[in-house]
Amino acid sequence: MKPKMIMGIVLIALGIGALAYQAIIYTSREKTIDIGPIQATHETKKTIPLSPILGGATLAGGIVLVIIGIRAKK
Repeated sequence: MKPKMIMGIVLIALGIGALAYQAIIYTSREKTIDIGPIQATHETKKTIPLSPILGGATLAGGIVLVIIGIRAKK
């Protein structure tokens, strides 16, 4: 397989994932109190939104790279 086709397949997978999930959600743990042996932590959920335009552009770019890779093969 050519590198363009591999990169195209990866971009297609990322584009489909971005369109399906539309956000990355993760939890971060922060220390609230740290006094000697006493410690308290606080968990916060943070969200990074993914634009559908970004997912669509990634998907389209991957399709274009796969097509270029197939045409270069012939």
